[in-house]
Amino acid sequence: MGMVKGVDLGWLTQLEATKVSWVDAKGEKVDPLKYMKEMGVNGVRLRVFVNPPEEAYWNKKENERCMLGFCDIESVVRMAKRVKSEGLSLMIDIHYSDHFADPEYQDIPEAWLNEDFEGLKEKVTQHTIDVMTKLGEQGIMPDWVQVGNEINNGILRPVGSFGDNPEQLVELLNAGYDAVKEISPNTKVITHLSGLPILDWLDGFLSTFTKLGGKTDIFGFSYYPYWYRLFKPEYGKHDKKVLKEALEHIVSIYRKPVMIVETGEDQNEGKLAQNMLQDIMEVLEELPQTEDKGVFYWEPEVGEELLPDAYSLGACRMIDENTLQFNEALLAYR
Repeated sequence: MGMVKGVDLGWLTQLEATKVSWVDAKGEKVDPLKYMKEMGVNGVRLRVFVNPPEEAYWNKKENERCMLGFCDIESVVRMAKRVKSEGLSLMIDIHYSDHFADPEYQDIPEAWLNEDFEGLKEKVTQHTIDVMTKLGEQGIMPDWVQVGNEINNGILRPVGSFGDNPEQLVELLNAGYDAVKEISPNTKVITHLSGLPILDWLDGFLSTFTKLGGKTDIFGFSYYPYWYRLFKPEYGKHDKKVLKEALEHIVSIYRKPVMIVETGEDQNEGKLAQNMLQDIMEVLEELPQTEDKGVFYWEPEVGEELLPDAYSLGACRMIDENTLQFNEALLAYR
């Protein structure tokens, strides 16, 4: 397949439903998916929640409301058909939650709250099978599936907490892995952690997961120097050498291919983002693995001005009411 030059587009259909439009560098209106393909994108990542709120917004905490995107199974299947119609590869990211799952939030879906560990394991199996089956009914099998999103602290906490119940966590993850393979043996399963290249955050999980018999085909990572500047400043500046050394360490110790499944930079720093993407691809090309080399830019089609939480790591700027213009970031893919 060569280098996967990907984008996560979980917000796209919700933005389109609110009549947002996109323009290119010349100010000419474009179909965002087709335009990103012209810029070199060859893969798309879509997230799926269990039972997300119908309005597709989540009150994350007091005074912080965020857009979820249309990420119920049916909406994701429709978007996946659109992705495949453009000839693009597809990654499905299963958040085992009703909303975003990440190192801070790994909430059990409301409909699963009364389940014990064995019940939750069955729910993981069945939900994963449901997602895969509904895609398969449309003739779509994803190239990759993430079993969980940024799972450093576990999934379905506290039952699947990494700190308190690592054995149960690995059983839950393995249930998801087995469910993917039951429906589509050729789909690769990704285990996704945040915090690359901070090895003192990653090695503990990776070593425990491996020791306990965790099943995966690929280790996927989030790489966000922008966020590290806020709480881990020594990693707050993109450093190609540090990134390369961390990935080489992971590949050599844990013997799995690696991907960067999330990255992004300030929307007002398009050239910085472009250079970072180029570096990431060069580092991945130099790794000894022979396949599944890829990077996904998280939500490049957004601009902070149109989001309730002002998320600022898209690759667009608002130039007029409800009109977004792409910056230079994705030019790295050309």
